[in-house]
Amino acid sequence: MQHGVKRTHLSGAAAEAKNARNRLLLEKYVALEETVLQKRRRKEYTRDALEITNELLDMNPEYYTVWNYRRHILRGLFPTLSDEKKVQILGNEIRLTTSYLQVNPKVYWIWNHRRWCLESIPEGPDGSEGWKNSFWKIELELIEQLLRLDPRNFHAWGYRRTVIAGLPKSFPGQSSPRDEIRFTTKKIESNFSNFSAWHYRIQLFTGIWRSMTAEAVEGEKREEFDFVRQALWTDPADQSAWLYHRWLIGTDSDEDTLKSEVKSIRELHETEPDSKWCMNALAHYERMLSATSSEVSSNSCADAVALMARLEEIDPQRISRYRDWVAEVK
Repeated sequence: MQHGVKRTHLSGAAAEAKNARNRLLLEKYVALEETVLQKRRRKEYTRDALEITNELLDMNPEYYTVWNYRRHILRGLFPTLSDEKKVQILGNEIRLTTSYLQVNPKVYWIWNHRRWCLESIPEGPDGSEGWKNSFWKIELELIEQLLRLDPRNFHAWGYRRTVIAGLPKSFPGQSSPRDEIRFTTKKIESNFSNFSAWHYRIQLFTGIWRSMTAEAVEGEKREEFDFVRQALWTDPADQSAWLYHRWLIGTDSDEDTLKSEVKSIRELHETEPDSKWCMNALAHYERMLSATSSEVSSNSCADAVALMARLEEIDPQRISRYRDWVAEVK
């Protein structure tokens, strides 16, 4: 038994029959691959070539060279087609990628092809954006569905950024960066262990805060410290919230902010004395604090070195890293 699944043992005849089927399948795959690659070398950009790439991708949807060839075929066909026909073909392509994503949701090349298809949609009849709006609506619904099934699907998060950034101007229900912040809040609150959502939040605030005054940014940062603190206390063993917290601290936080966060993390450390990420953060911030004030320098450095010594015990795989860090401090 492996992973809770009982192994089935085939009889000699059944095993031989299975091997024979696999050999036939492999022979078919090799022959089909050679045919497709020959057409690619001859730069055959025809409907027949498009159909035969379908067969090969059905057998191996991770074959990025075939996806690239497929796009070359479509680019070769499009100049002779009306916009209506292009929309029809691109719709078929998107449906094809949907069928593959249902089985292989984390294959980069499928997502790349879908992104290219979306970007290639003509605007719409009579200068409108009707076609684009229809496709973008479908994509947003797909992303919502995927993130309901797996809120940490980083491919879906990355694709969402692409879709939101490319929303047609006439699309009903535009999503602003603030709207996207609220979206990440909803996903994070349902599960704090969501690196993709925290990462997207960093990207959003980085853009938002560029146009704000320093005072306004500090006000929002205080709110973000309160928000991420909930995640740290809920699951101190999860790395994603700690990375977000370190991004908030940055490299130039003032002494008051550092003291406040160090105080909070010390309280957490008392509750979770063996939390690796808690000790990492506390040592890092103690070191930063020692550089801001001579009054706390020696104590903070000593505390940081003691934390590193404890980390060597509970995380021996990174013992060299901790020792190098201590050597730098001393």
